[in-house]
Amino acid sequence: MAIVLGPNRYGKAETRVVRVTKDGGVHHIKDLNVGVSLSGEMEQVHLRGDNAPVLPTDTQKNTVFAFAKKYGIGEIEEFGLLLARHFVDSQPTIHHARVEIEEYSWDRIPVEEGPHLGLRHRQHSFVRNGGEVRTALVHSDGTGGAESVVSGLTDLVVLNSTGSEFHGYIEDEYTTLAPTDDRVLATAVTAQWRHRGTDSSWGRSYRDARRCLLEAFAETHSLSLQQTLYQMGRRVLNERREVCEVRMVMPNKHHFAVDLSPFGMDNDNEVFFAADRPYGLIEGSVLTDDAPDAPAAWN
Repeated sequence: MAIVLGPNRYGKAETRVVRVTKDGGVHHIKDLNVGVSLSGEMEQVHLRGDNAPVLPTDTQKNTVFAFAKKYGIGEIEEFGLLLARHFVDSQPTIHHARVEIEEYSWDRIPVEEGPHLGLRHRQHSFVRNGGEVRTALVHSDGTGGAESVVSGLTDLVVLNSTGSEFHGYIEDEYTTLAPTDDRVLATAVTAQWRHRGTDSSWGRSYRDARRCLLEAFAETHSLSLQQTLYQMGRRVLNERREVCEVRMVMPNKHHFAVDLSPFGMDNDNEVFFAADRPYGLIEGSVLTDDAPDAPAAWN
């Protein structure tokens, strides 16, 4: 029986970099969590402990910081492509780079300007935005080689207080869930969308995709969370032609109407118990029929 080395990669995970851009007295913040993974001619490292082909993970971390200073940080897709191409182009033993980025957003802190003057924003004071996290996943074989970009977001928490039903499902001897034609539908969306190329208008594309997700969630009269997932992905693909596939993970954040009858009260879907676990977990992808294969895009 022969024993051989299988697929492998290595890198620096979760490099936290904050870039402050100073425009006179006005400051702008980019706050990222960057993960780098590299692969290539690494057999002798694993088999003999010969580190000659290895770019140290500490160097990868330093490159993230240096590029943040040298080039600044615009859209995270652009920054990811810049890093990925650099690692492959600059090192002959590295054939593929994977860069994954999370972006945390900050808002300016409003302060009282004075009586009757309303609010103004301090130009260097920020509060962390408690909303969703923007994400990007970049794969590159170097300049001129195969590349893929997946944009996305996590923890987009949404809720419809009505306009959702659930009935007609399988019922067996263990079923206790009652059918309903009026329920709360809530979820925390993790969505990723794959681009056809690497030359999108990243900022506008992200904003429009996010808008499509929210609009479809709000406008779909839902018979199941699966149906809502499909309509959300479909809306993105219809409006953003540079996107060829949308994948989503959507936990069903159950809200159960509380039985208030022991207290002599009715509850017409007004008071709910928000259960955190266990929860239903709905996952799926929506894609165009001409979507190109992207074997590395989601890994």
